[in-house]
Amino acid sequence: MHEWLEWSSWGIEVLAVGIVIVSITVGSLKCVVQFYARAPDAYSAYKALIVRSLLLALELLVAADVIRTVLLDFTAKGLEILGGLVLVRTFLSWSLIVEIEGRWPWQVAATKSDR
Repeated sequence: MHEWLEWSSWGIEVLAVGIVIVSITVGSLKCVVQFYARAPDAYSAYKALIVRSLLLALELLVAADVIRTVLLDFTAKGLEILGGLVLVRTFLSWSLIVEIEGRWPWQVAATKSDR
């Protein structure tokens, strides 16, 4: 059971990295095509795709850390490390949301009529 949990945690981390790599590759190719086609807001669409993939990857990495820490390394030091990682990744997630949406996650999104 212990080994299976380790492999599960590792698999989730690999999935997170894979999502980022595939998103960057596909997004870059799509962005280049859109630049050559002179599509409006090609950069904005590319940036949004990258940010969404990073947010998903961060969530998966937190899940993998929780599995590893709570189920495999349930010590005070392990919980401290997990807490630090969750804080850093939460800050990164908030920063990415502010970058792409222009608002904090807890703020209500502006509708088109409000702009």
